[in-house]
This record gives sequence, C-alpha cells and structure tokens, in this order.
Amino acid sequence: MITLPPDYQPSEDEEFMNPQQVSFFREKLIRWRTDLLKEANLTLASLSEGGILEPDISDRASVETDRALELRTRDRARKLIVKINLALQRIENGTYGFCEETGEPIGLKRLQARPIATLSIEAQERHERMEKVHRDD
Repeated sequence: MITLPPDYQPSEDEEFMNPQQVSFFREKLIRWRTDLLKEANLTLASLSEGGILEPDISDRASVETDRALELRTRDRARKLIVKINLALQRIENGTYGFCEETGEPIGLKRLQARPIATLSIEAQERHERMEKVHRDD
C-alpha cells in the first residue's frame, strides 16, 4: 500500500493508473463506501426507533412519505455500494480505469467525477445513443 501526500491529485503528466493513481482512487472509493454505510446505519437506527405515533392523519401521512423517500434513497445507496465494490475489484485485478468496451483509458477527469465509471465518455455516449434508439422503437 502506498502512502500518498495529503494534497496528491492525479495528473495527466503521470503514467495512467500508476501505483499512486491506483492508491488515490482506491482510497476515494473506500471513503465513499464508508460514508454511504454510515448514512445507511443512521437511517436504519431512525427507522427502527418505533412506529408512527402521529395522532393527526396529515402528520402521519407526511411521516410515512418521508420514510418512503428515505428508503428509496437508501436503496439507491445500496446499488451504489455494489458498484463501488465492483470498482474496487477492478482495482485489484488491474482493469480499473480502462473502458470495458474498448480497453482504452477512461480518463482522469471522468474518474474524478465518477470513480465507478466503466466506460469512456465516447463509449458511454454510444451506449446512450443505442438506448435512445431502442427506446424509441
């Protein structure tokens, strides 16, 4: 495991997915997953505090709506955690940062913005165009 300087940022001047970059993205993904798991545990704790005790039907409906929204948010987070775990697996097997379709580097800016990306911007755009074409059928 490489210890990175606190101000390290991957650069286009470096070799793509060198050990420092791999370590940077591994740490970023692990921090993201940890944050999501903490939020999930807080949600679980708040939801298990008891039933809806609001005597007013409007208040009860509002609480139920809030709970439903929170559960949908947690479900999205659960799916995101799965994608983060897959990205961490790609780091371990040496394929992280490379497009699943073309094998080309995804690019540091895209990975910074979306560290779970599996496709380059060009491949993602092609994929989205194909989805649109098939959706319009």
